[in-house]
Amino acid sequence: MIPILNQATLLFPSKSSNEAFARSAAACFAAQLDPTLEELGDVKTAVSEAVTNAIVHAYPEELGVVTMRLRILEGRIFEVTVKDKGVGIPDVDQARQPLYTTGDDSRSGMGFTIMESFMDSLRVRSIPGKGSTVTMRKRFSPRATGGK
Repeated sequence: MIPILNQATLLFPSKSSNEAFARSAAACFAAQLDPTLEELGDVKTAVSEAVTNAIVHAYPEELGVVTMRLRILEGRIFEVTVKDKGVGIPDVDQARQPLYTTGDDSRSGMGFTIMESFMDSLRVRSIPGKGSTVTMRKRFSPRATGGK
């Protein structure tokens, strides 16, 4: 188990307006690792996809609660977990396939694929009727300290 250096937990309603909040909060928390702009962009994109999935798919008929846990782990690793207590995913392997969606025609079915491409690891756990948990990690590269 990798030691936790810092952590924060946020709970918010599954309103689409909270996607931008979650994205910004994750980026602000990750900033303590002095990431590059590209690394921050990767985190923001992955968090956006995970939170949007929780908002759109977990609670299609009602508002629910989304929990986002942010952690800084030893070794410059940023970890984010997005959890819901919504409808769950009947077949996680199928849901992780590119272009698969349970949403309407406006959904691309690329959420998990995007998360996986922007982060170093992606774990998805789900129980139908009980909810889903998505955990992502990204190791940030060390930054040069200047010419001394």
